[in-house]
Amino acid sequence: MSDTTLLDIDPRGVATVTLNRPEVHNAFDNELIARLTGLLVELQARGDVRAVVITGAGSSFSSGADIGWMKSMADFSEEQNYEDALLLAELMATLNNLTKPTVARVNGHVFGGGIGLVSCCDIAVAASEAVFCLSEVRLGLVPAVISPYVIDAIGQRNARRFFLSAEPMSARKARRIGLVHEVAKTGKLDTAVKDQVNMLLQGGPCALRESKELVHMVSGHSFTADIALKKRTAEIIAQMRVSEEGQEGLRAYIEKRSPSWCDKP
Repeated sequence: MSDTTLLDIDPRGVATVTLNRPEVHNAFDNELIARLTGLLVELQARGDVRAVVITGAGSSFSSGADIGWMKSMADFSEEQNYEDALLLAELMATLNNLTKPTVARVNGHVFGGGIGLVSCCDIAVAASEAVFCLSEVRLGLVPAVISPYVIDAIGQRNARRFFLSAEPMSARKARRIGLVHEVAKTGKLDTAVKDQVNMLLQGGPCALRESKELVHMVSGHSFTADIALKKRTAEIIAQMRVSEEGQEGLRAYIEKRSPSWCDKP
């Protein structure tokens, strides 16, 4: 397994997956996305795994897109951006549709695509010092690929606010809007996560799986619709990345300057 992802499975069958790029705040690149997707597929197939915990190494959960990855995307064609975005869409769908219970152990700051991972987990527990931000519009982009899962988590009204404002939110505010379920006191994150996992392990494995499927079914989702939505969100972000505004936003971010739309008259 690549060092960009770490896996530990305890004797009870609790698998802890750690995003392991602390030097870049566990930012996404193609390798991390591919490795994490493959690892989730592997865990799905393992009969000895009863629950999955996802967390980040170091002080952050995930800062979203890696700057090197963003530089390469700026030079991609729309078709290349579409294929690239589909990889992230597949990761989100794989996590969201995992039949085993999933817990996000949000150990630090979360931006962009990292919020997608949190939203795809069944239960999210955050450290009190964690900060959340859907910052895409500041780059001339939109949180397209993660949007179905984030909107499911926080609702349309909150999505309209935070997708547009790109304002940072505290762990407490994230809890108020439904992005996380619990906020752990300083130094108590592991205890809070352990409590949630212990409750999950008291449920029958088949009952847990069927409960997840029940929520999915009653919420009105269908497999066909999910595939279409995954493709459409990938199309949207591909179009935005190659647009004039998206190109300017990415260049400004890479060059560490304000984009043109922030310039004063």
